[in-house]
Amino acid sequence: MDLRTRTTTGARPRPLIVTSDATLLDDLLRLAAAGSVEVTVAPDPRSAISDWNAAPFVLVGVDSVQRCATAELSTRTAVILVTRPGRPDPPWRSAEKLRIEHVAVLPEAEAWLVDRFADHAAGSPSRGRVVGVVGGSGGAGASVLAAGLAVSARRRDLDTLLVDGDPLGGGVDLVLGWERLAGVRWPDLVDARGRVSPPALVQALPGAGSLAVLSFDRTELRGVPPEAMAAALDAGRRGRDLIVVDLPRHFDDASLLALTAAERCYLVVAAEPRACAAAARVAAVAVRHCPALSVVVRASARPSIRPPEVAAALNLPLVGLLPDDRDLPRSMAAGRPPAAGGRGPLADLCHRLLADMTPRHRAAAR
Repeated sequence: MDLRTRTTTGARPRPLIVTSDATLLDDLLRLAAAGSVEVTVAPDPRSAISDWNAAPFVLVGVDSVQRCATAELSTRTAVILVTRPGRPDPPWRSAEKLRIEHVAVLPEAEAWLVDRFADHAAGSPSRGRVVGVVGGSGGAGASVLAAGLAVSARRRDLDTLLVDGDPLGGGVDLVLGWERLAGVRWPDLVDARGRVSPPALVQALPGAGSLAVLSFDRTELRGVPPEAMAAALDAGRRGRDLIVVDLPRHFDDASLLALTAAERCYLVVAAEPRACAAAARVAAVAVRHCPALSVVVRASARPSIRPPEVAAALNLPLVGLLPDDRDLPRSMAAGRPPAAGGRGPLADLCHRLLADMTPRHRAAAR
């Protein structure tokens, strides 16, 4: 199979790779082969013009971002920036002009890219959208926001999967009050490889109604293999409308893979100087993998820094305030998940953040 074949008239459009980096190209061709798909290769933006609009998605090497941005290529969706650790940071203004949707950092994102190629080969694009939540410091409230988003998505009639990506977080099922529900948890999936049947996975997970959760339990498990995370995300994207991932502050390979797959990520930061300084370190890593990173400031009765100042210090957009709810611990102890009532500041924040997260298959149907 000639993986570098150009798209011919009447043929099904192929994914497009734009890069002059021979080593990066070899890696991407290998991943395309693993996903059983042929691609079109363009060494420069001029060569990419004829295939730019027709390609189902475009992979742009970090070496070609600036040239593509100045080549007056038409605006399109599904553009993915591909880079490696140690490479110079991408020119983000150029990336924004190209409307880069994802940043795939190899080798962590290899499994995710293989899945993306395989989706195209199978002719069944994924429906689910991935959102990440990460705390800027310990106890910032990231798990509460992640759980609140998942619960609110269920109230919006979205089939939702809440994924626990923090092996040291104690288990996000505790936040929902579902720790006693029977079902599969991460220790049962650490040997997962390749594709997982979405109905089988969702049915095996603890859940209620249209919300399922994949959580750590209280047994010792240092982390999740990237292959298991890739399999779970693939199943979620195929079987759910929304996947919310509760991410750790200290990223491992699995959480970086999830972060790369996320369309957006919310960094939860307490309004105090030390928390803001800690969050800057988390943001420096997170934004390289998910450029659509924004700040949710945890409110307090006497904040030492105003929320806009927190966002300005981190050079990130501010999208909302996470309320300091003193009744939340008591509600969680009684088995009531965050935002379960559908009213109040937390529920309002979650509904606002979810307002434009229409599932792909429903948007296509409209």
